[in-house]
Amino acid sequence: MSRPESGALGGKLVAAAVADDDAYYQRLKRLVAGRSLPLMLLDLDRVEANAQAMLRRAGRLPIRLGTKSIRCTEILRRVMALSPQFRGLLCYSAREAAWLAREGFDDLLVAYPTVDTVELAHAADALRSGKRITLMVDSIEQCGLIAAQAREHGACYRLALDLDMSTSVPGLWFGVRRSPVRDVAAALEIASFISANADTLQLVGLMGYESQIAGLQDRVPGAGLRNLMIRTLKRRSLREIHARRQAVVAALKAAGHALEFVNGGGTGSLEDTAADSSVTEAAAGSGLYAPALFDYFGHFRHQAAVFFALPVIRRPAPGIVTCTGGGYVASGPSGPDRLPRPFLPAGMKLLDLEGAGEVQTPVQLPPGLAPGFAPALGDPLFFRHAKAGELAERFERILLFRGERIVGEVPTYRGQLQSFF
Repeated sequence: MSRPESGALGGKLVAAAVADDDAYYQRLKRLVAGRSLPLMLLDLDRVEANAQAMLRRAGRLPIRLGTKSIRCTEILRRVMALSPQFRGLLCYSAREAAWLAREGFDDLLVAYPTVDTVELAHAADALRSGKRITLMVDSIEQCGLIAAQAREHGACYRLALDLDMSTSVPGLWFGVRRSPVRDVAAALEIASFISANADTLQLVGLMGYESQIAGLQDRVPGAGLRNLMIRTLKRRSLREIHARRQAVVAALKAAGHALEFVNGGGTGSLEDTAADSSVTEAAAGSGLYAPALFDYFGHFRHQAAVFFALPVIRRPAPGIVTCTGGGYVASGPSGPDRLPRPFLPAGMKLLDLEGAGEVQTPVQLPPGLAPGFAPALGDPLFFRHAKAGELAERFERILLFRGERIVGEVPTYRGQLQSFF
C-alpha cells in the first residue's frame, strides 16, 4: 500500500491511507491470532481482483499462468476457474509439468530447456497418458539429445522454440541471457532439424519473453534519472523486439511450420505484448500475488495479496524489535530490493547493516506507534517477499482468508513434498 504525498489535497489522502493500513494490520493480526508463527497468508479477495486486472490488461490474449510465481495447486485451480481466458500453464521444470499433469492439469508449456534424462522420462510418461506437455529448445544440440530420449521412450516430444527478446545497445545488454536464437536464420535452422526428425520431435510453438519490459520497475522513488533511462530503453526495445518476433513467426509459417501458439509477455508487459499481432497468448503469474518488486511500475498497480507473519521475540533497543526467521531473500541481482519488505504496521524498516536473517530479523519501528500497534512479545509483524512464488519454498501451507474470515489452509508445492530445483 503506497501513501500519497502531501499537497493541497494530500493531508486527507495520507490520513485515509494511514487509516486503511492500520485497519488492515489489525485485521491480519486477528486472523493469525493463536497460530504458530512464522506463517504465509493470502488474501483471496485481492488475488481475484488482481486476476481480473490482469485479464483486462491482456485484452485479446488468453493468459497462460506461470507456475513458478504461484507454486500452489489449489491457487492454480482457483484462478483457472475464474475465467476461460486463463488457459494452460507455463511451468519451470519438465518434472514439475509431469507432476501437474498427474494432478489433473493439462496444456503444460515448460519455459526452460532440459536435457536431463529423468526429466525427459517424466515428460514422456505424461505424453503417453494423453497430456499435452511442450518442452522448450533453443539449439540443435538440445534437439538431438531430446530426440535420442524420444526414441528410447517411444515418444514424440512437442517442442517450442525460445526466441531471445533482449536488445543490445552500445555498452549495454538490455534483457537477460536466455536463448541464442535471435533472428530468422537461427530459428529456421532449428525448425528444419526438428522437421527432419518428425518421428521423434514436433515443433508446435514459439516463446519470446520480453523480460526487460516485464520485469524492470520504471517509477522507483528517488531514481528519476534511472527511471527515465529505463522507460526510454523500453520504448526502443519494444519496437525492435516486436519486429523480430513478427519476422520469425512469419518465416516459420512460410516455411511450413504450423505453430499452435506464440507466447510472450509477463505481468509487467501484458499491454505491450498484446500490441504485437504475432502473439497468441501471454504468460503471467506474479501479478496475482503482487510482490514488492511490482510496486513501482508506471502503467499498472496490483494489490499486495500475499504476506508472511513473523513473531516478535526480542526488544534489543528502544524502537527496535527482533522477529524470529524472515531471511527470505529473492533471486536475481543482489541488492536491497531483493530483501523482504516490512509491510505492517506501516513505516517499519529493516536495519541496513543486518537486513533479514535466517533465524532472526531486527526491525526499526516507526515512531509514535499507538498502544494497539506497538507489538508485544509474540505479536505478529507482516512482511512481503520481493518476488512471488519463491516465498512458497519457505512454507508448507498457505492460510487463505476473505475479509475477516479464514476460509482454508492449503499446501504449497513444498507442503506436497515437491521440490523441482
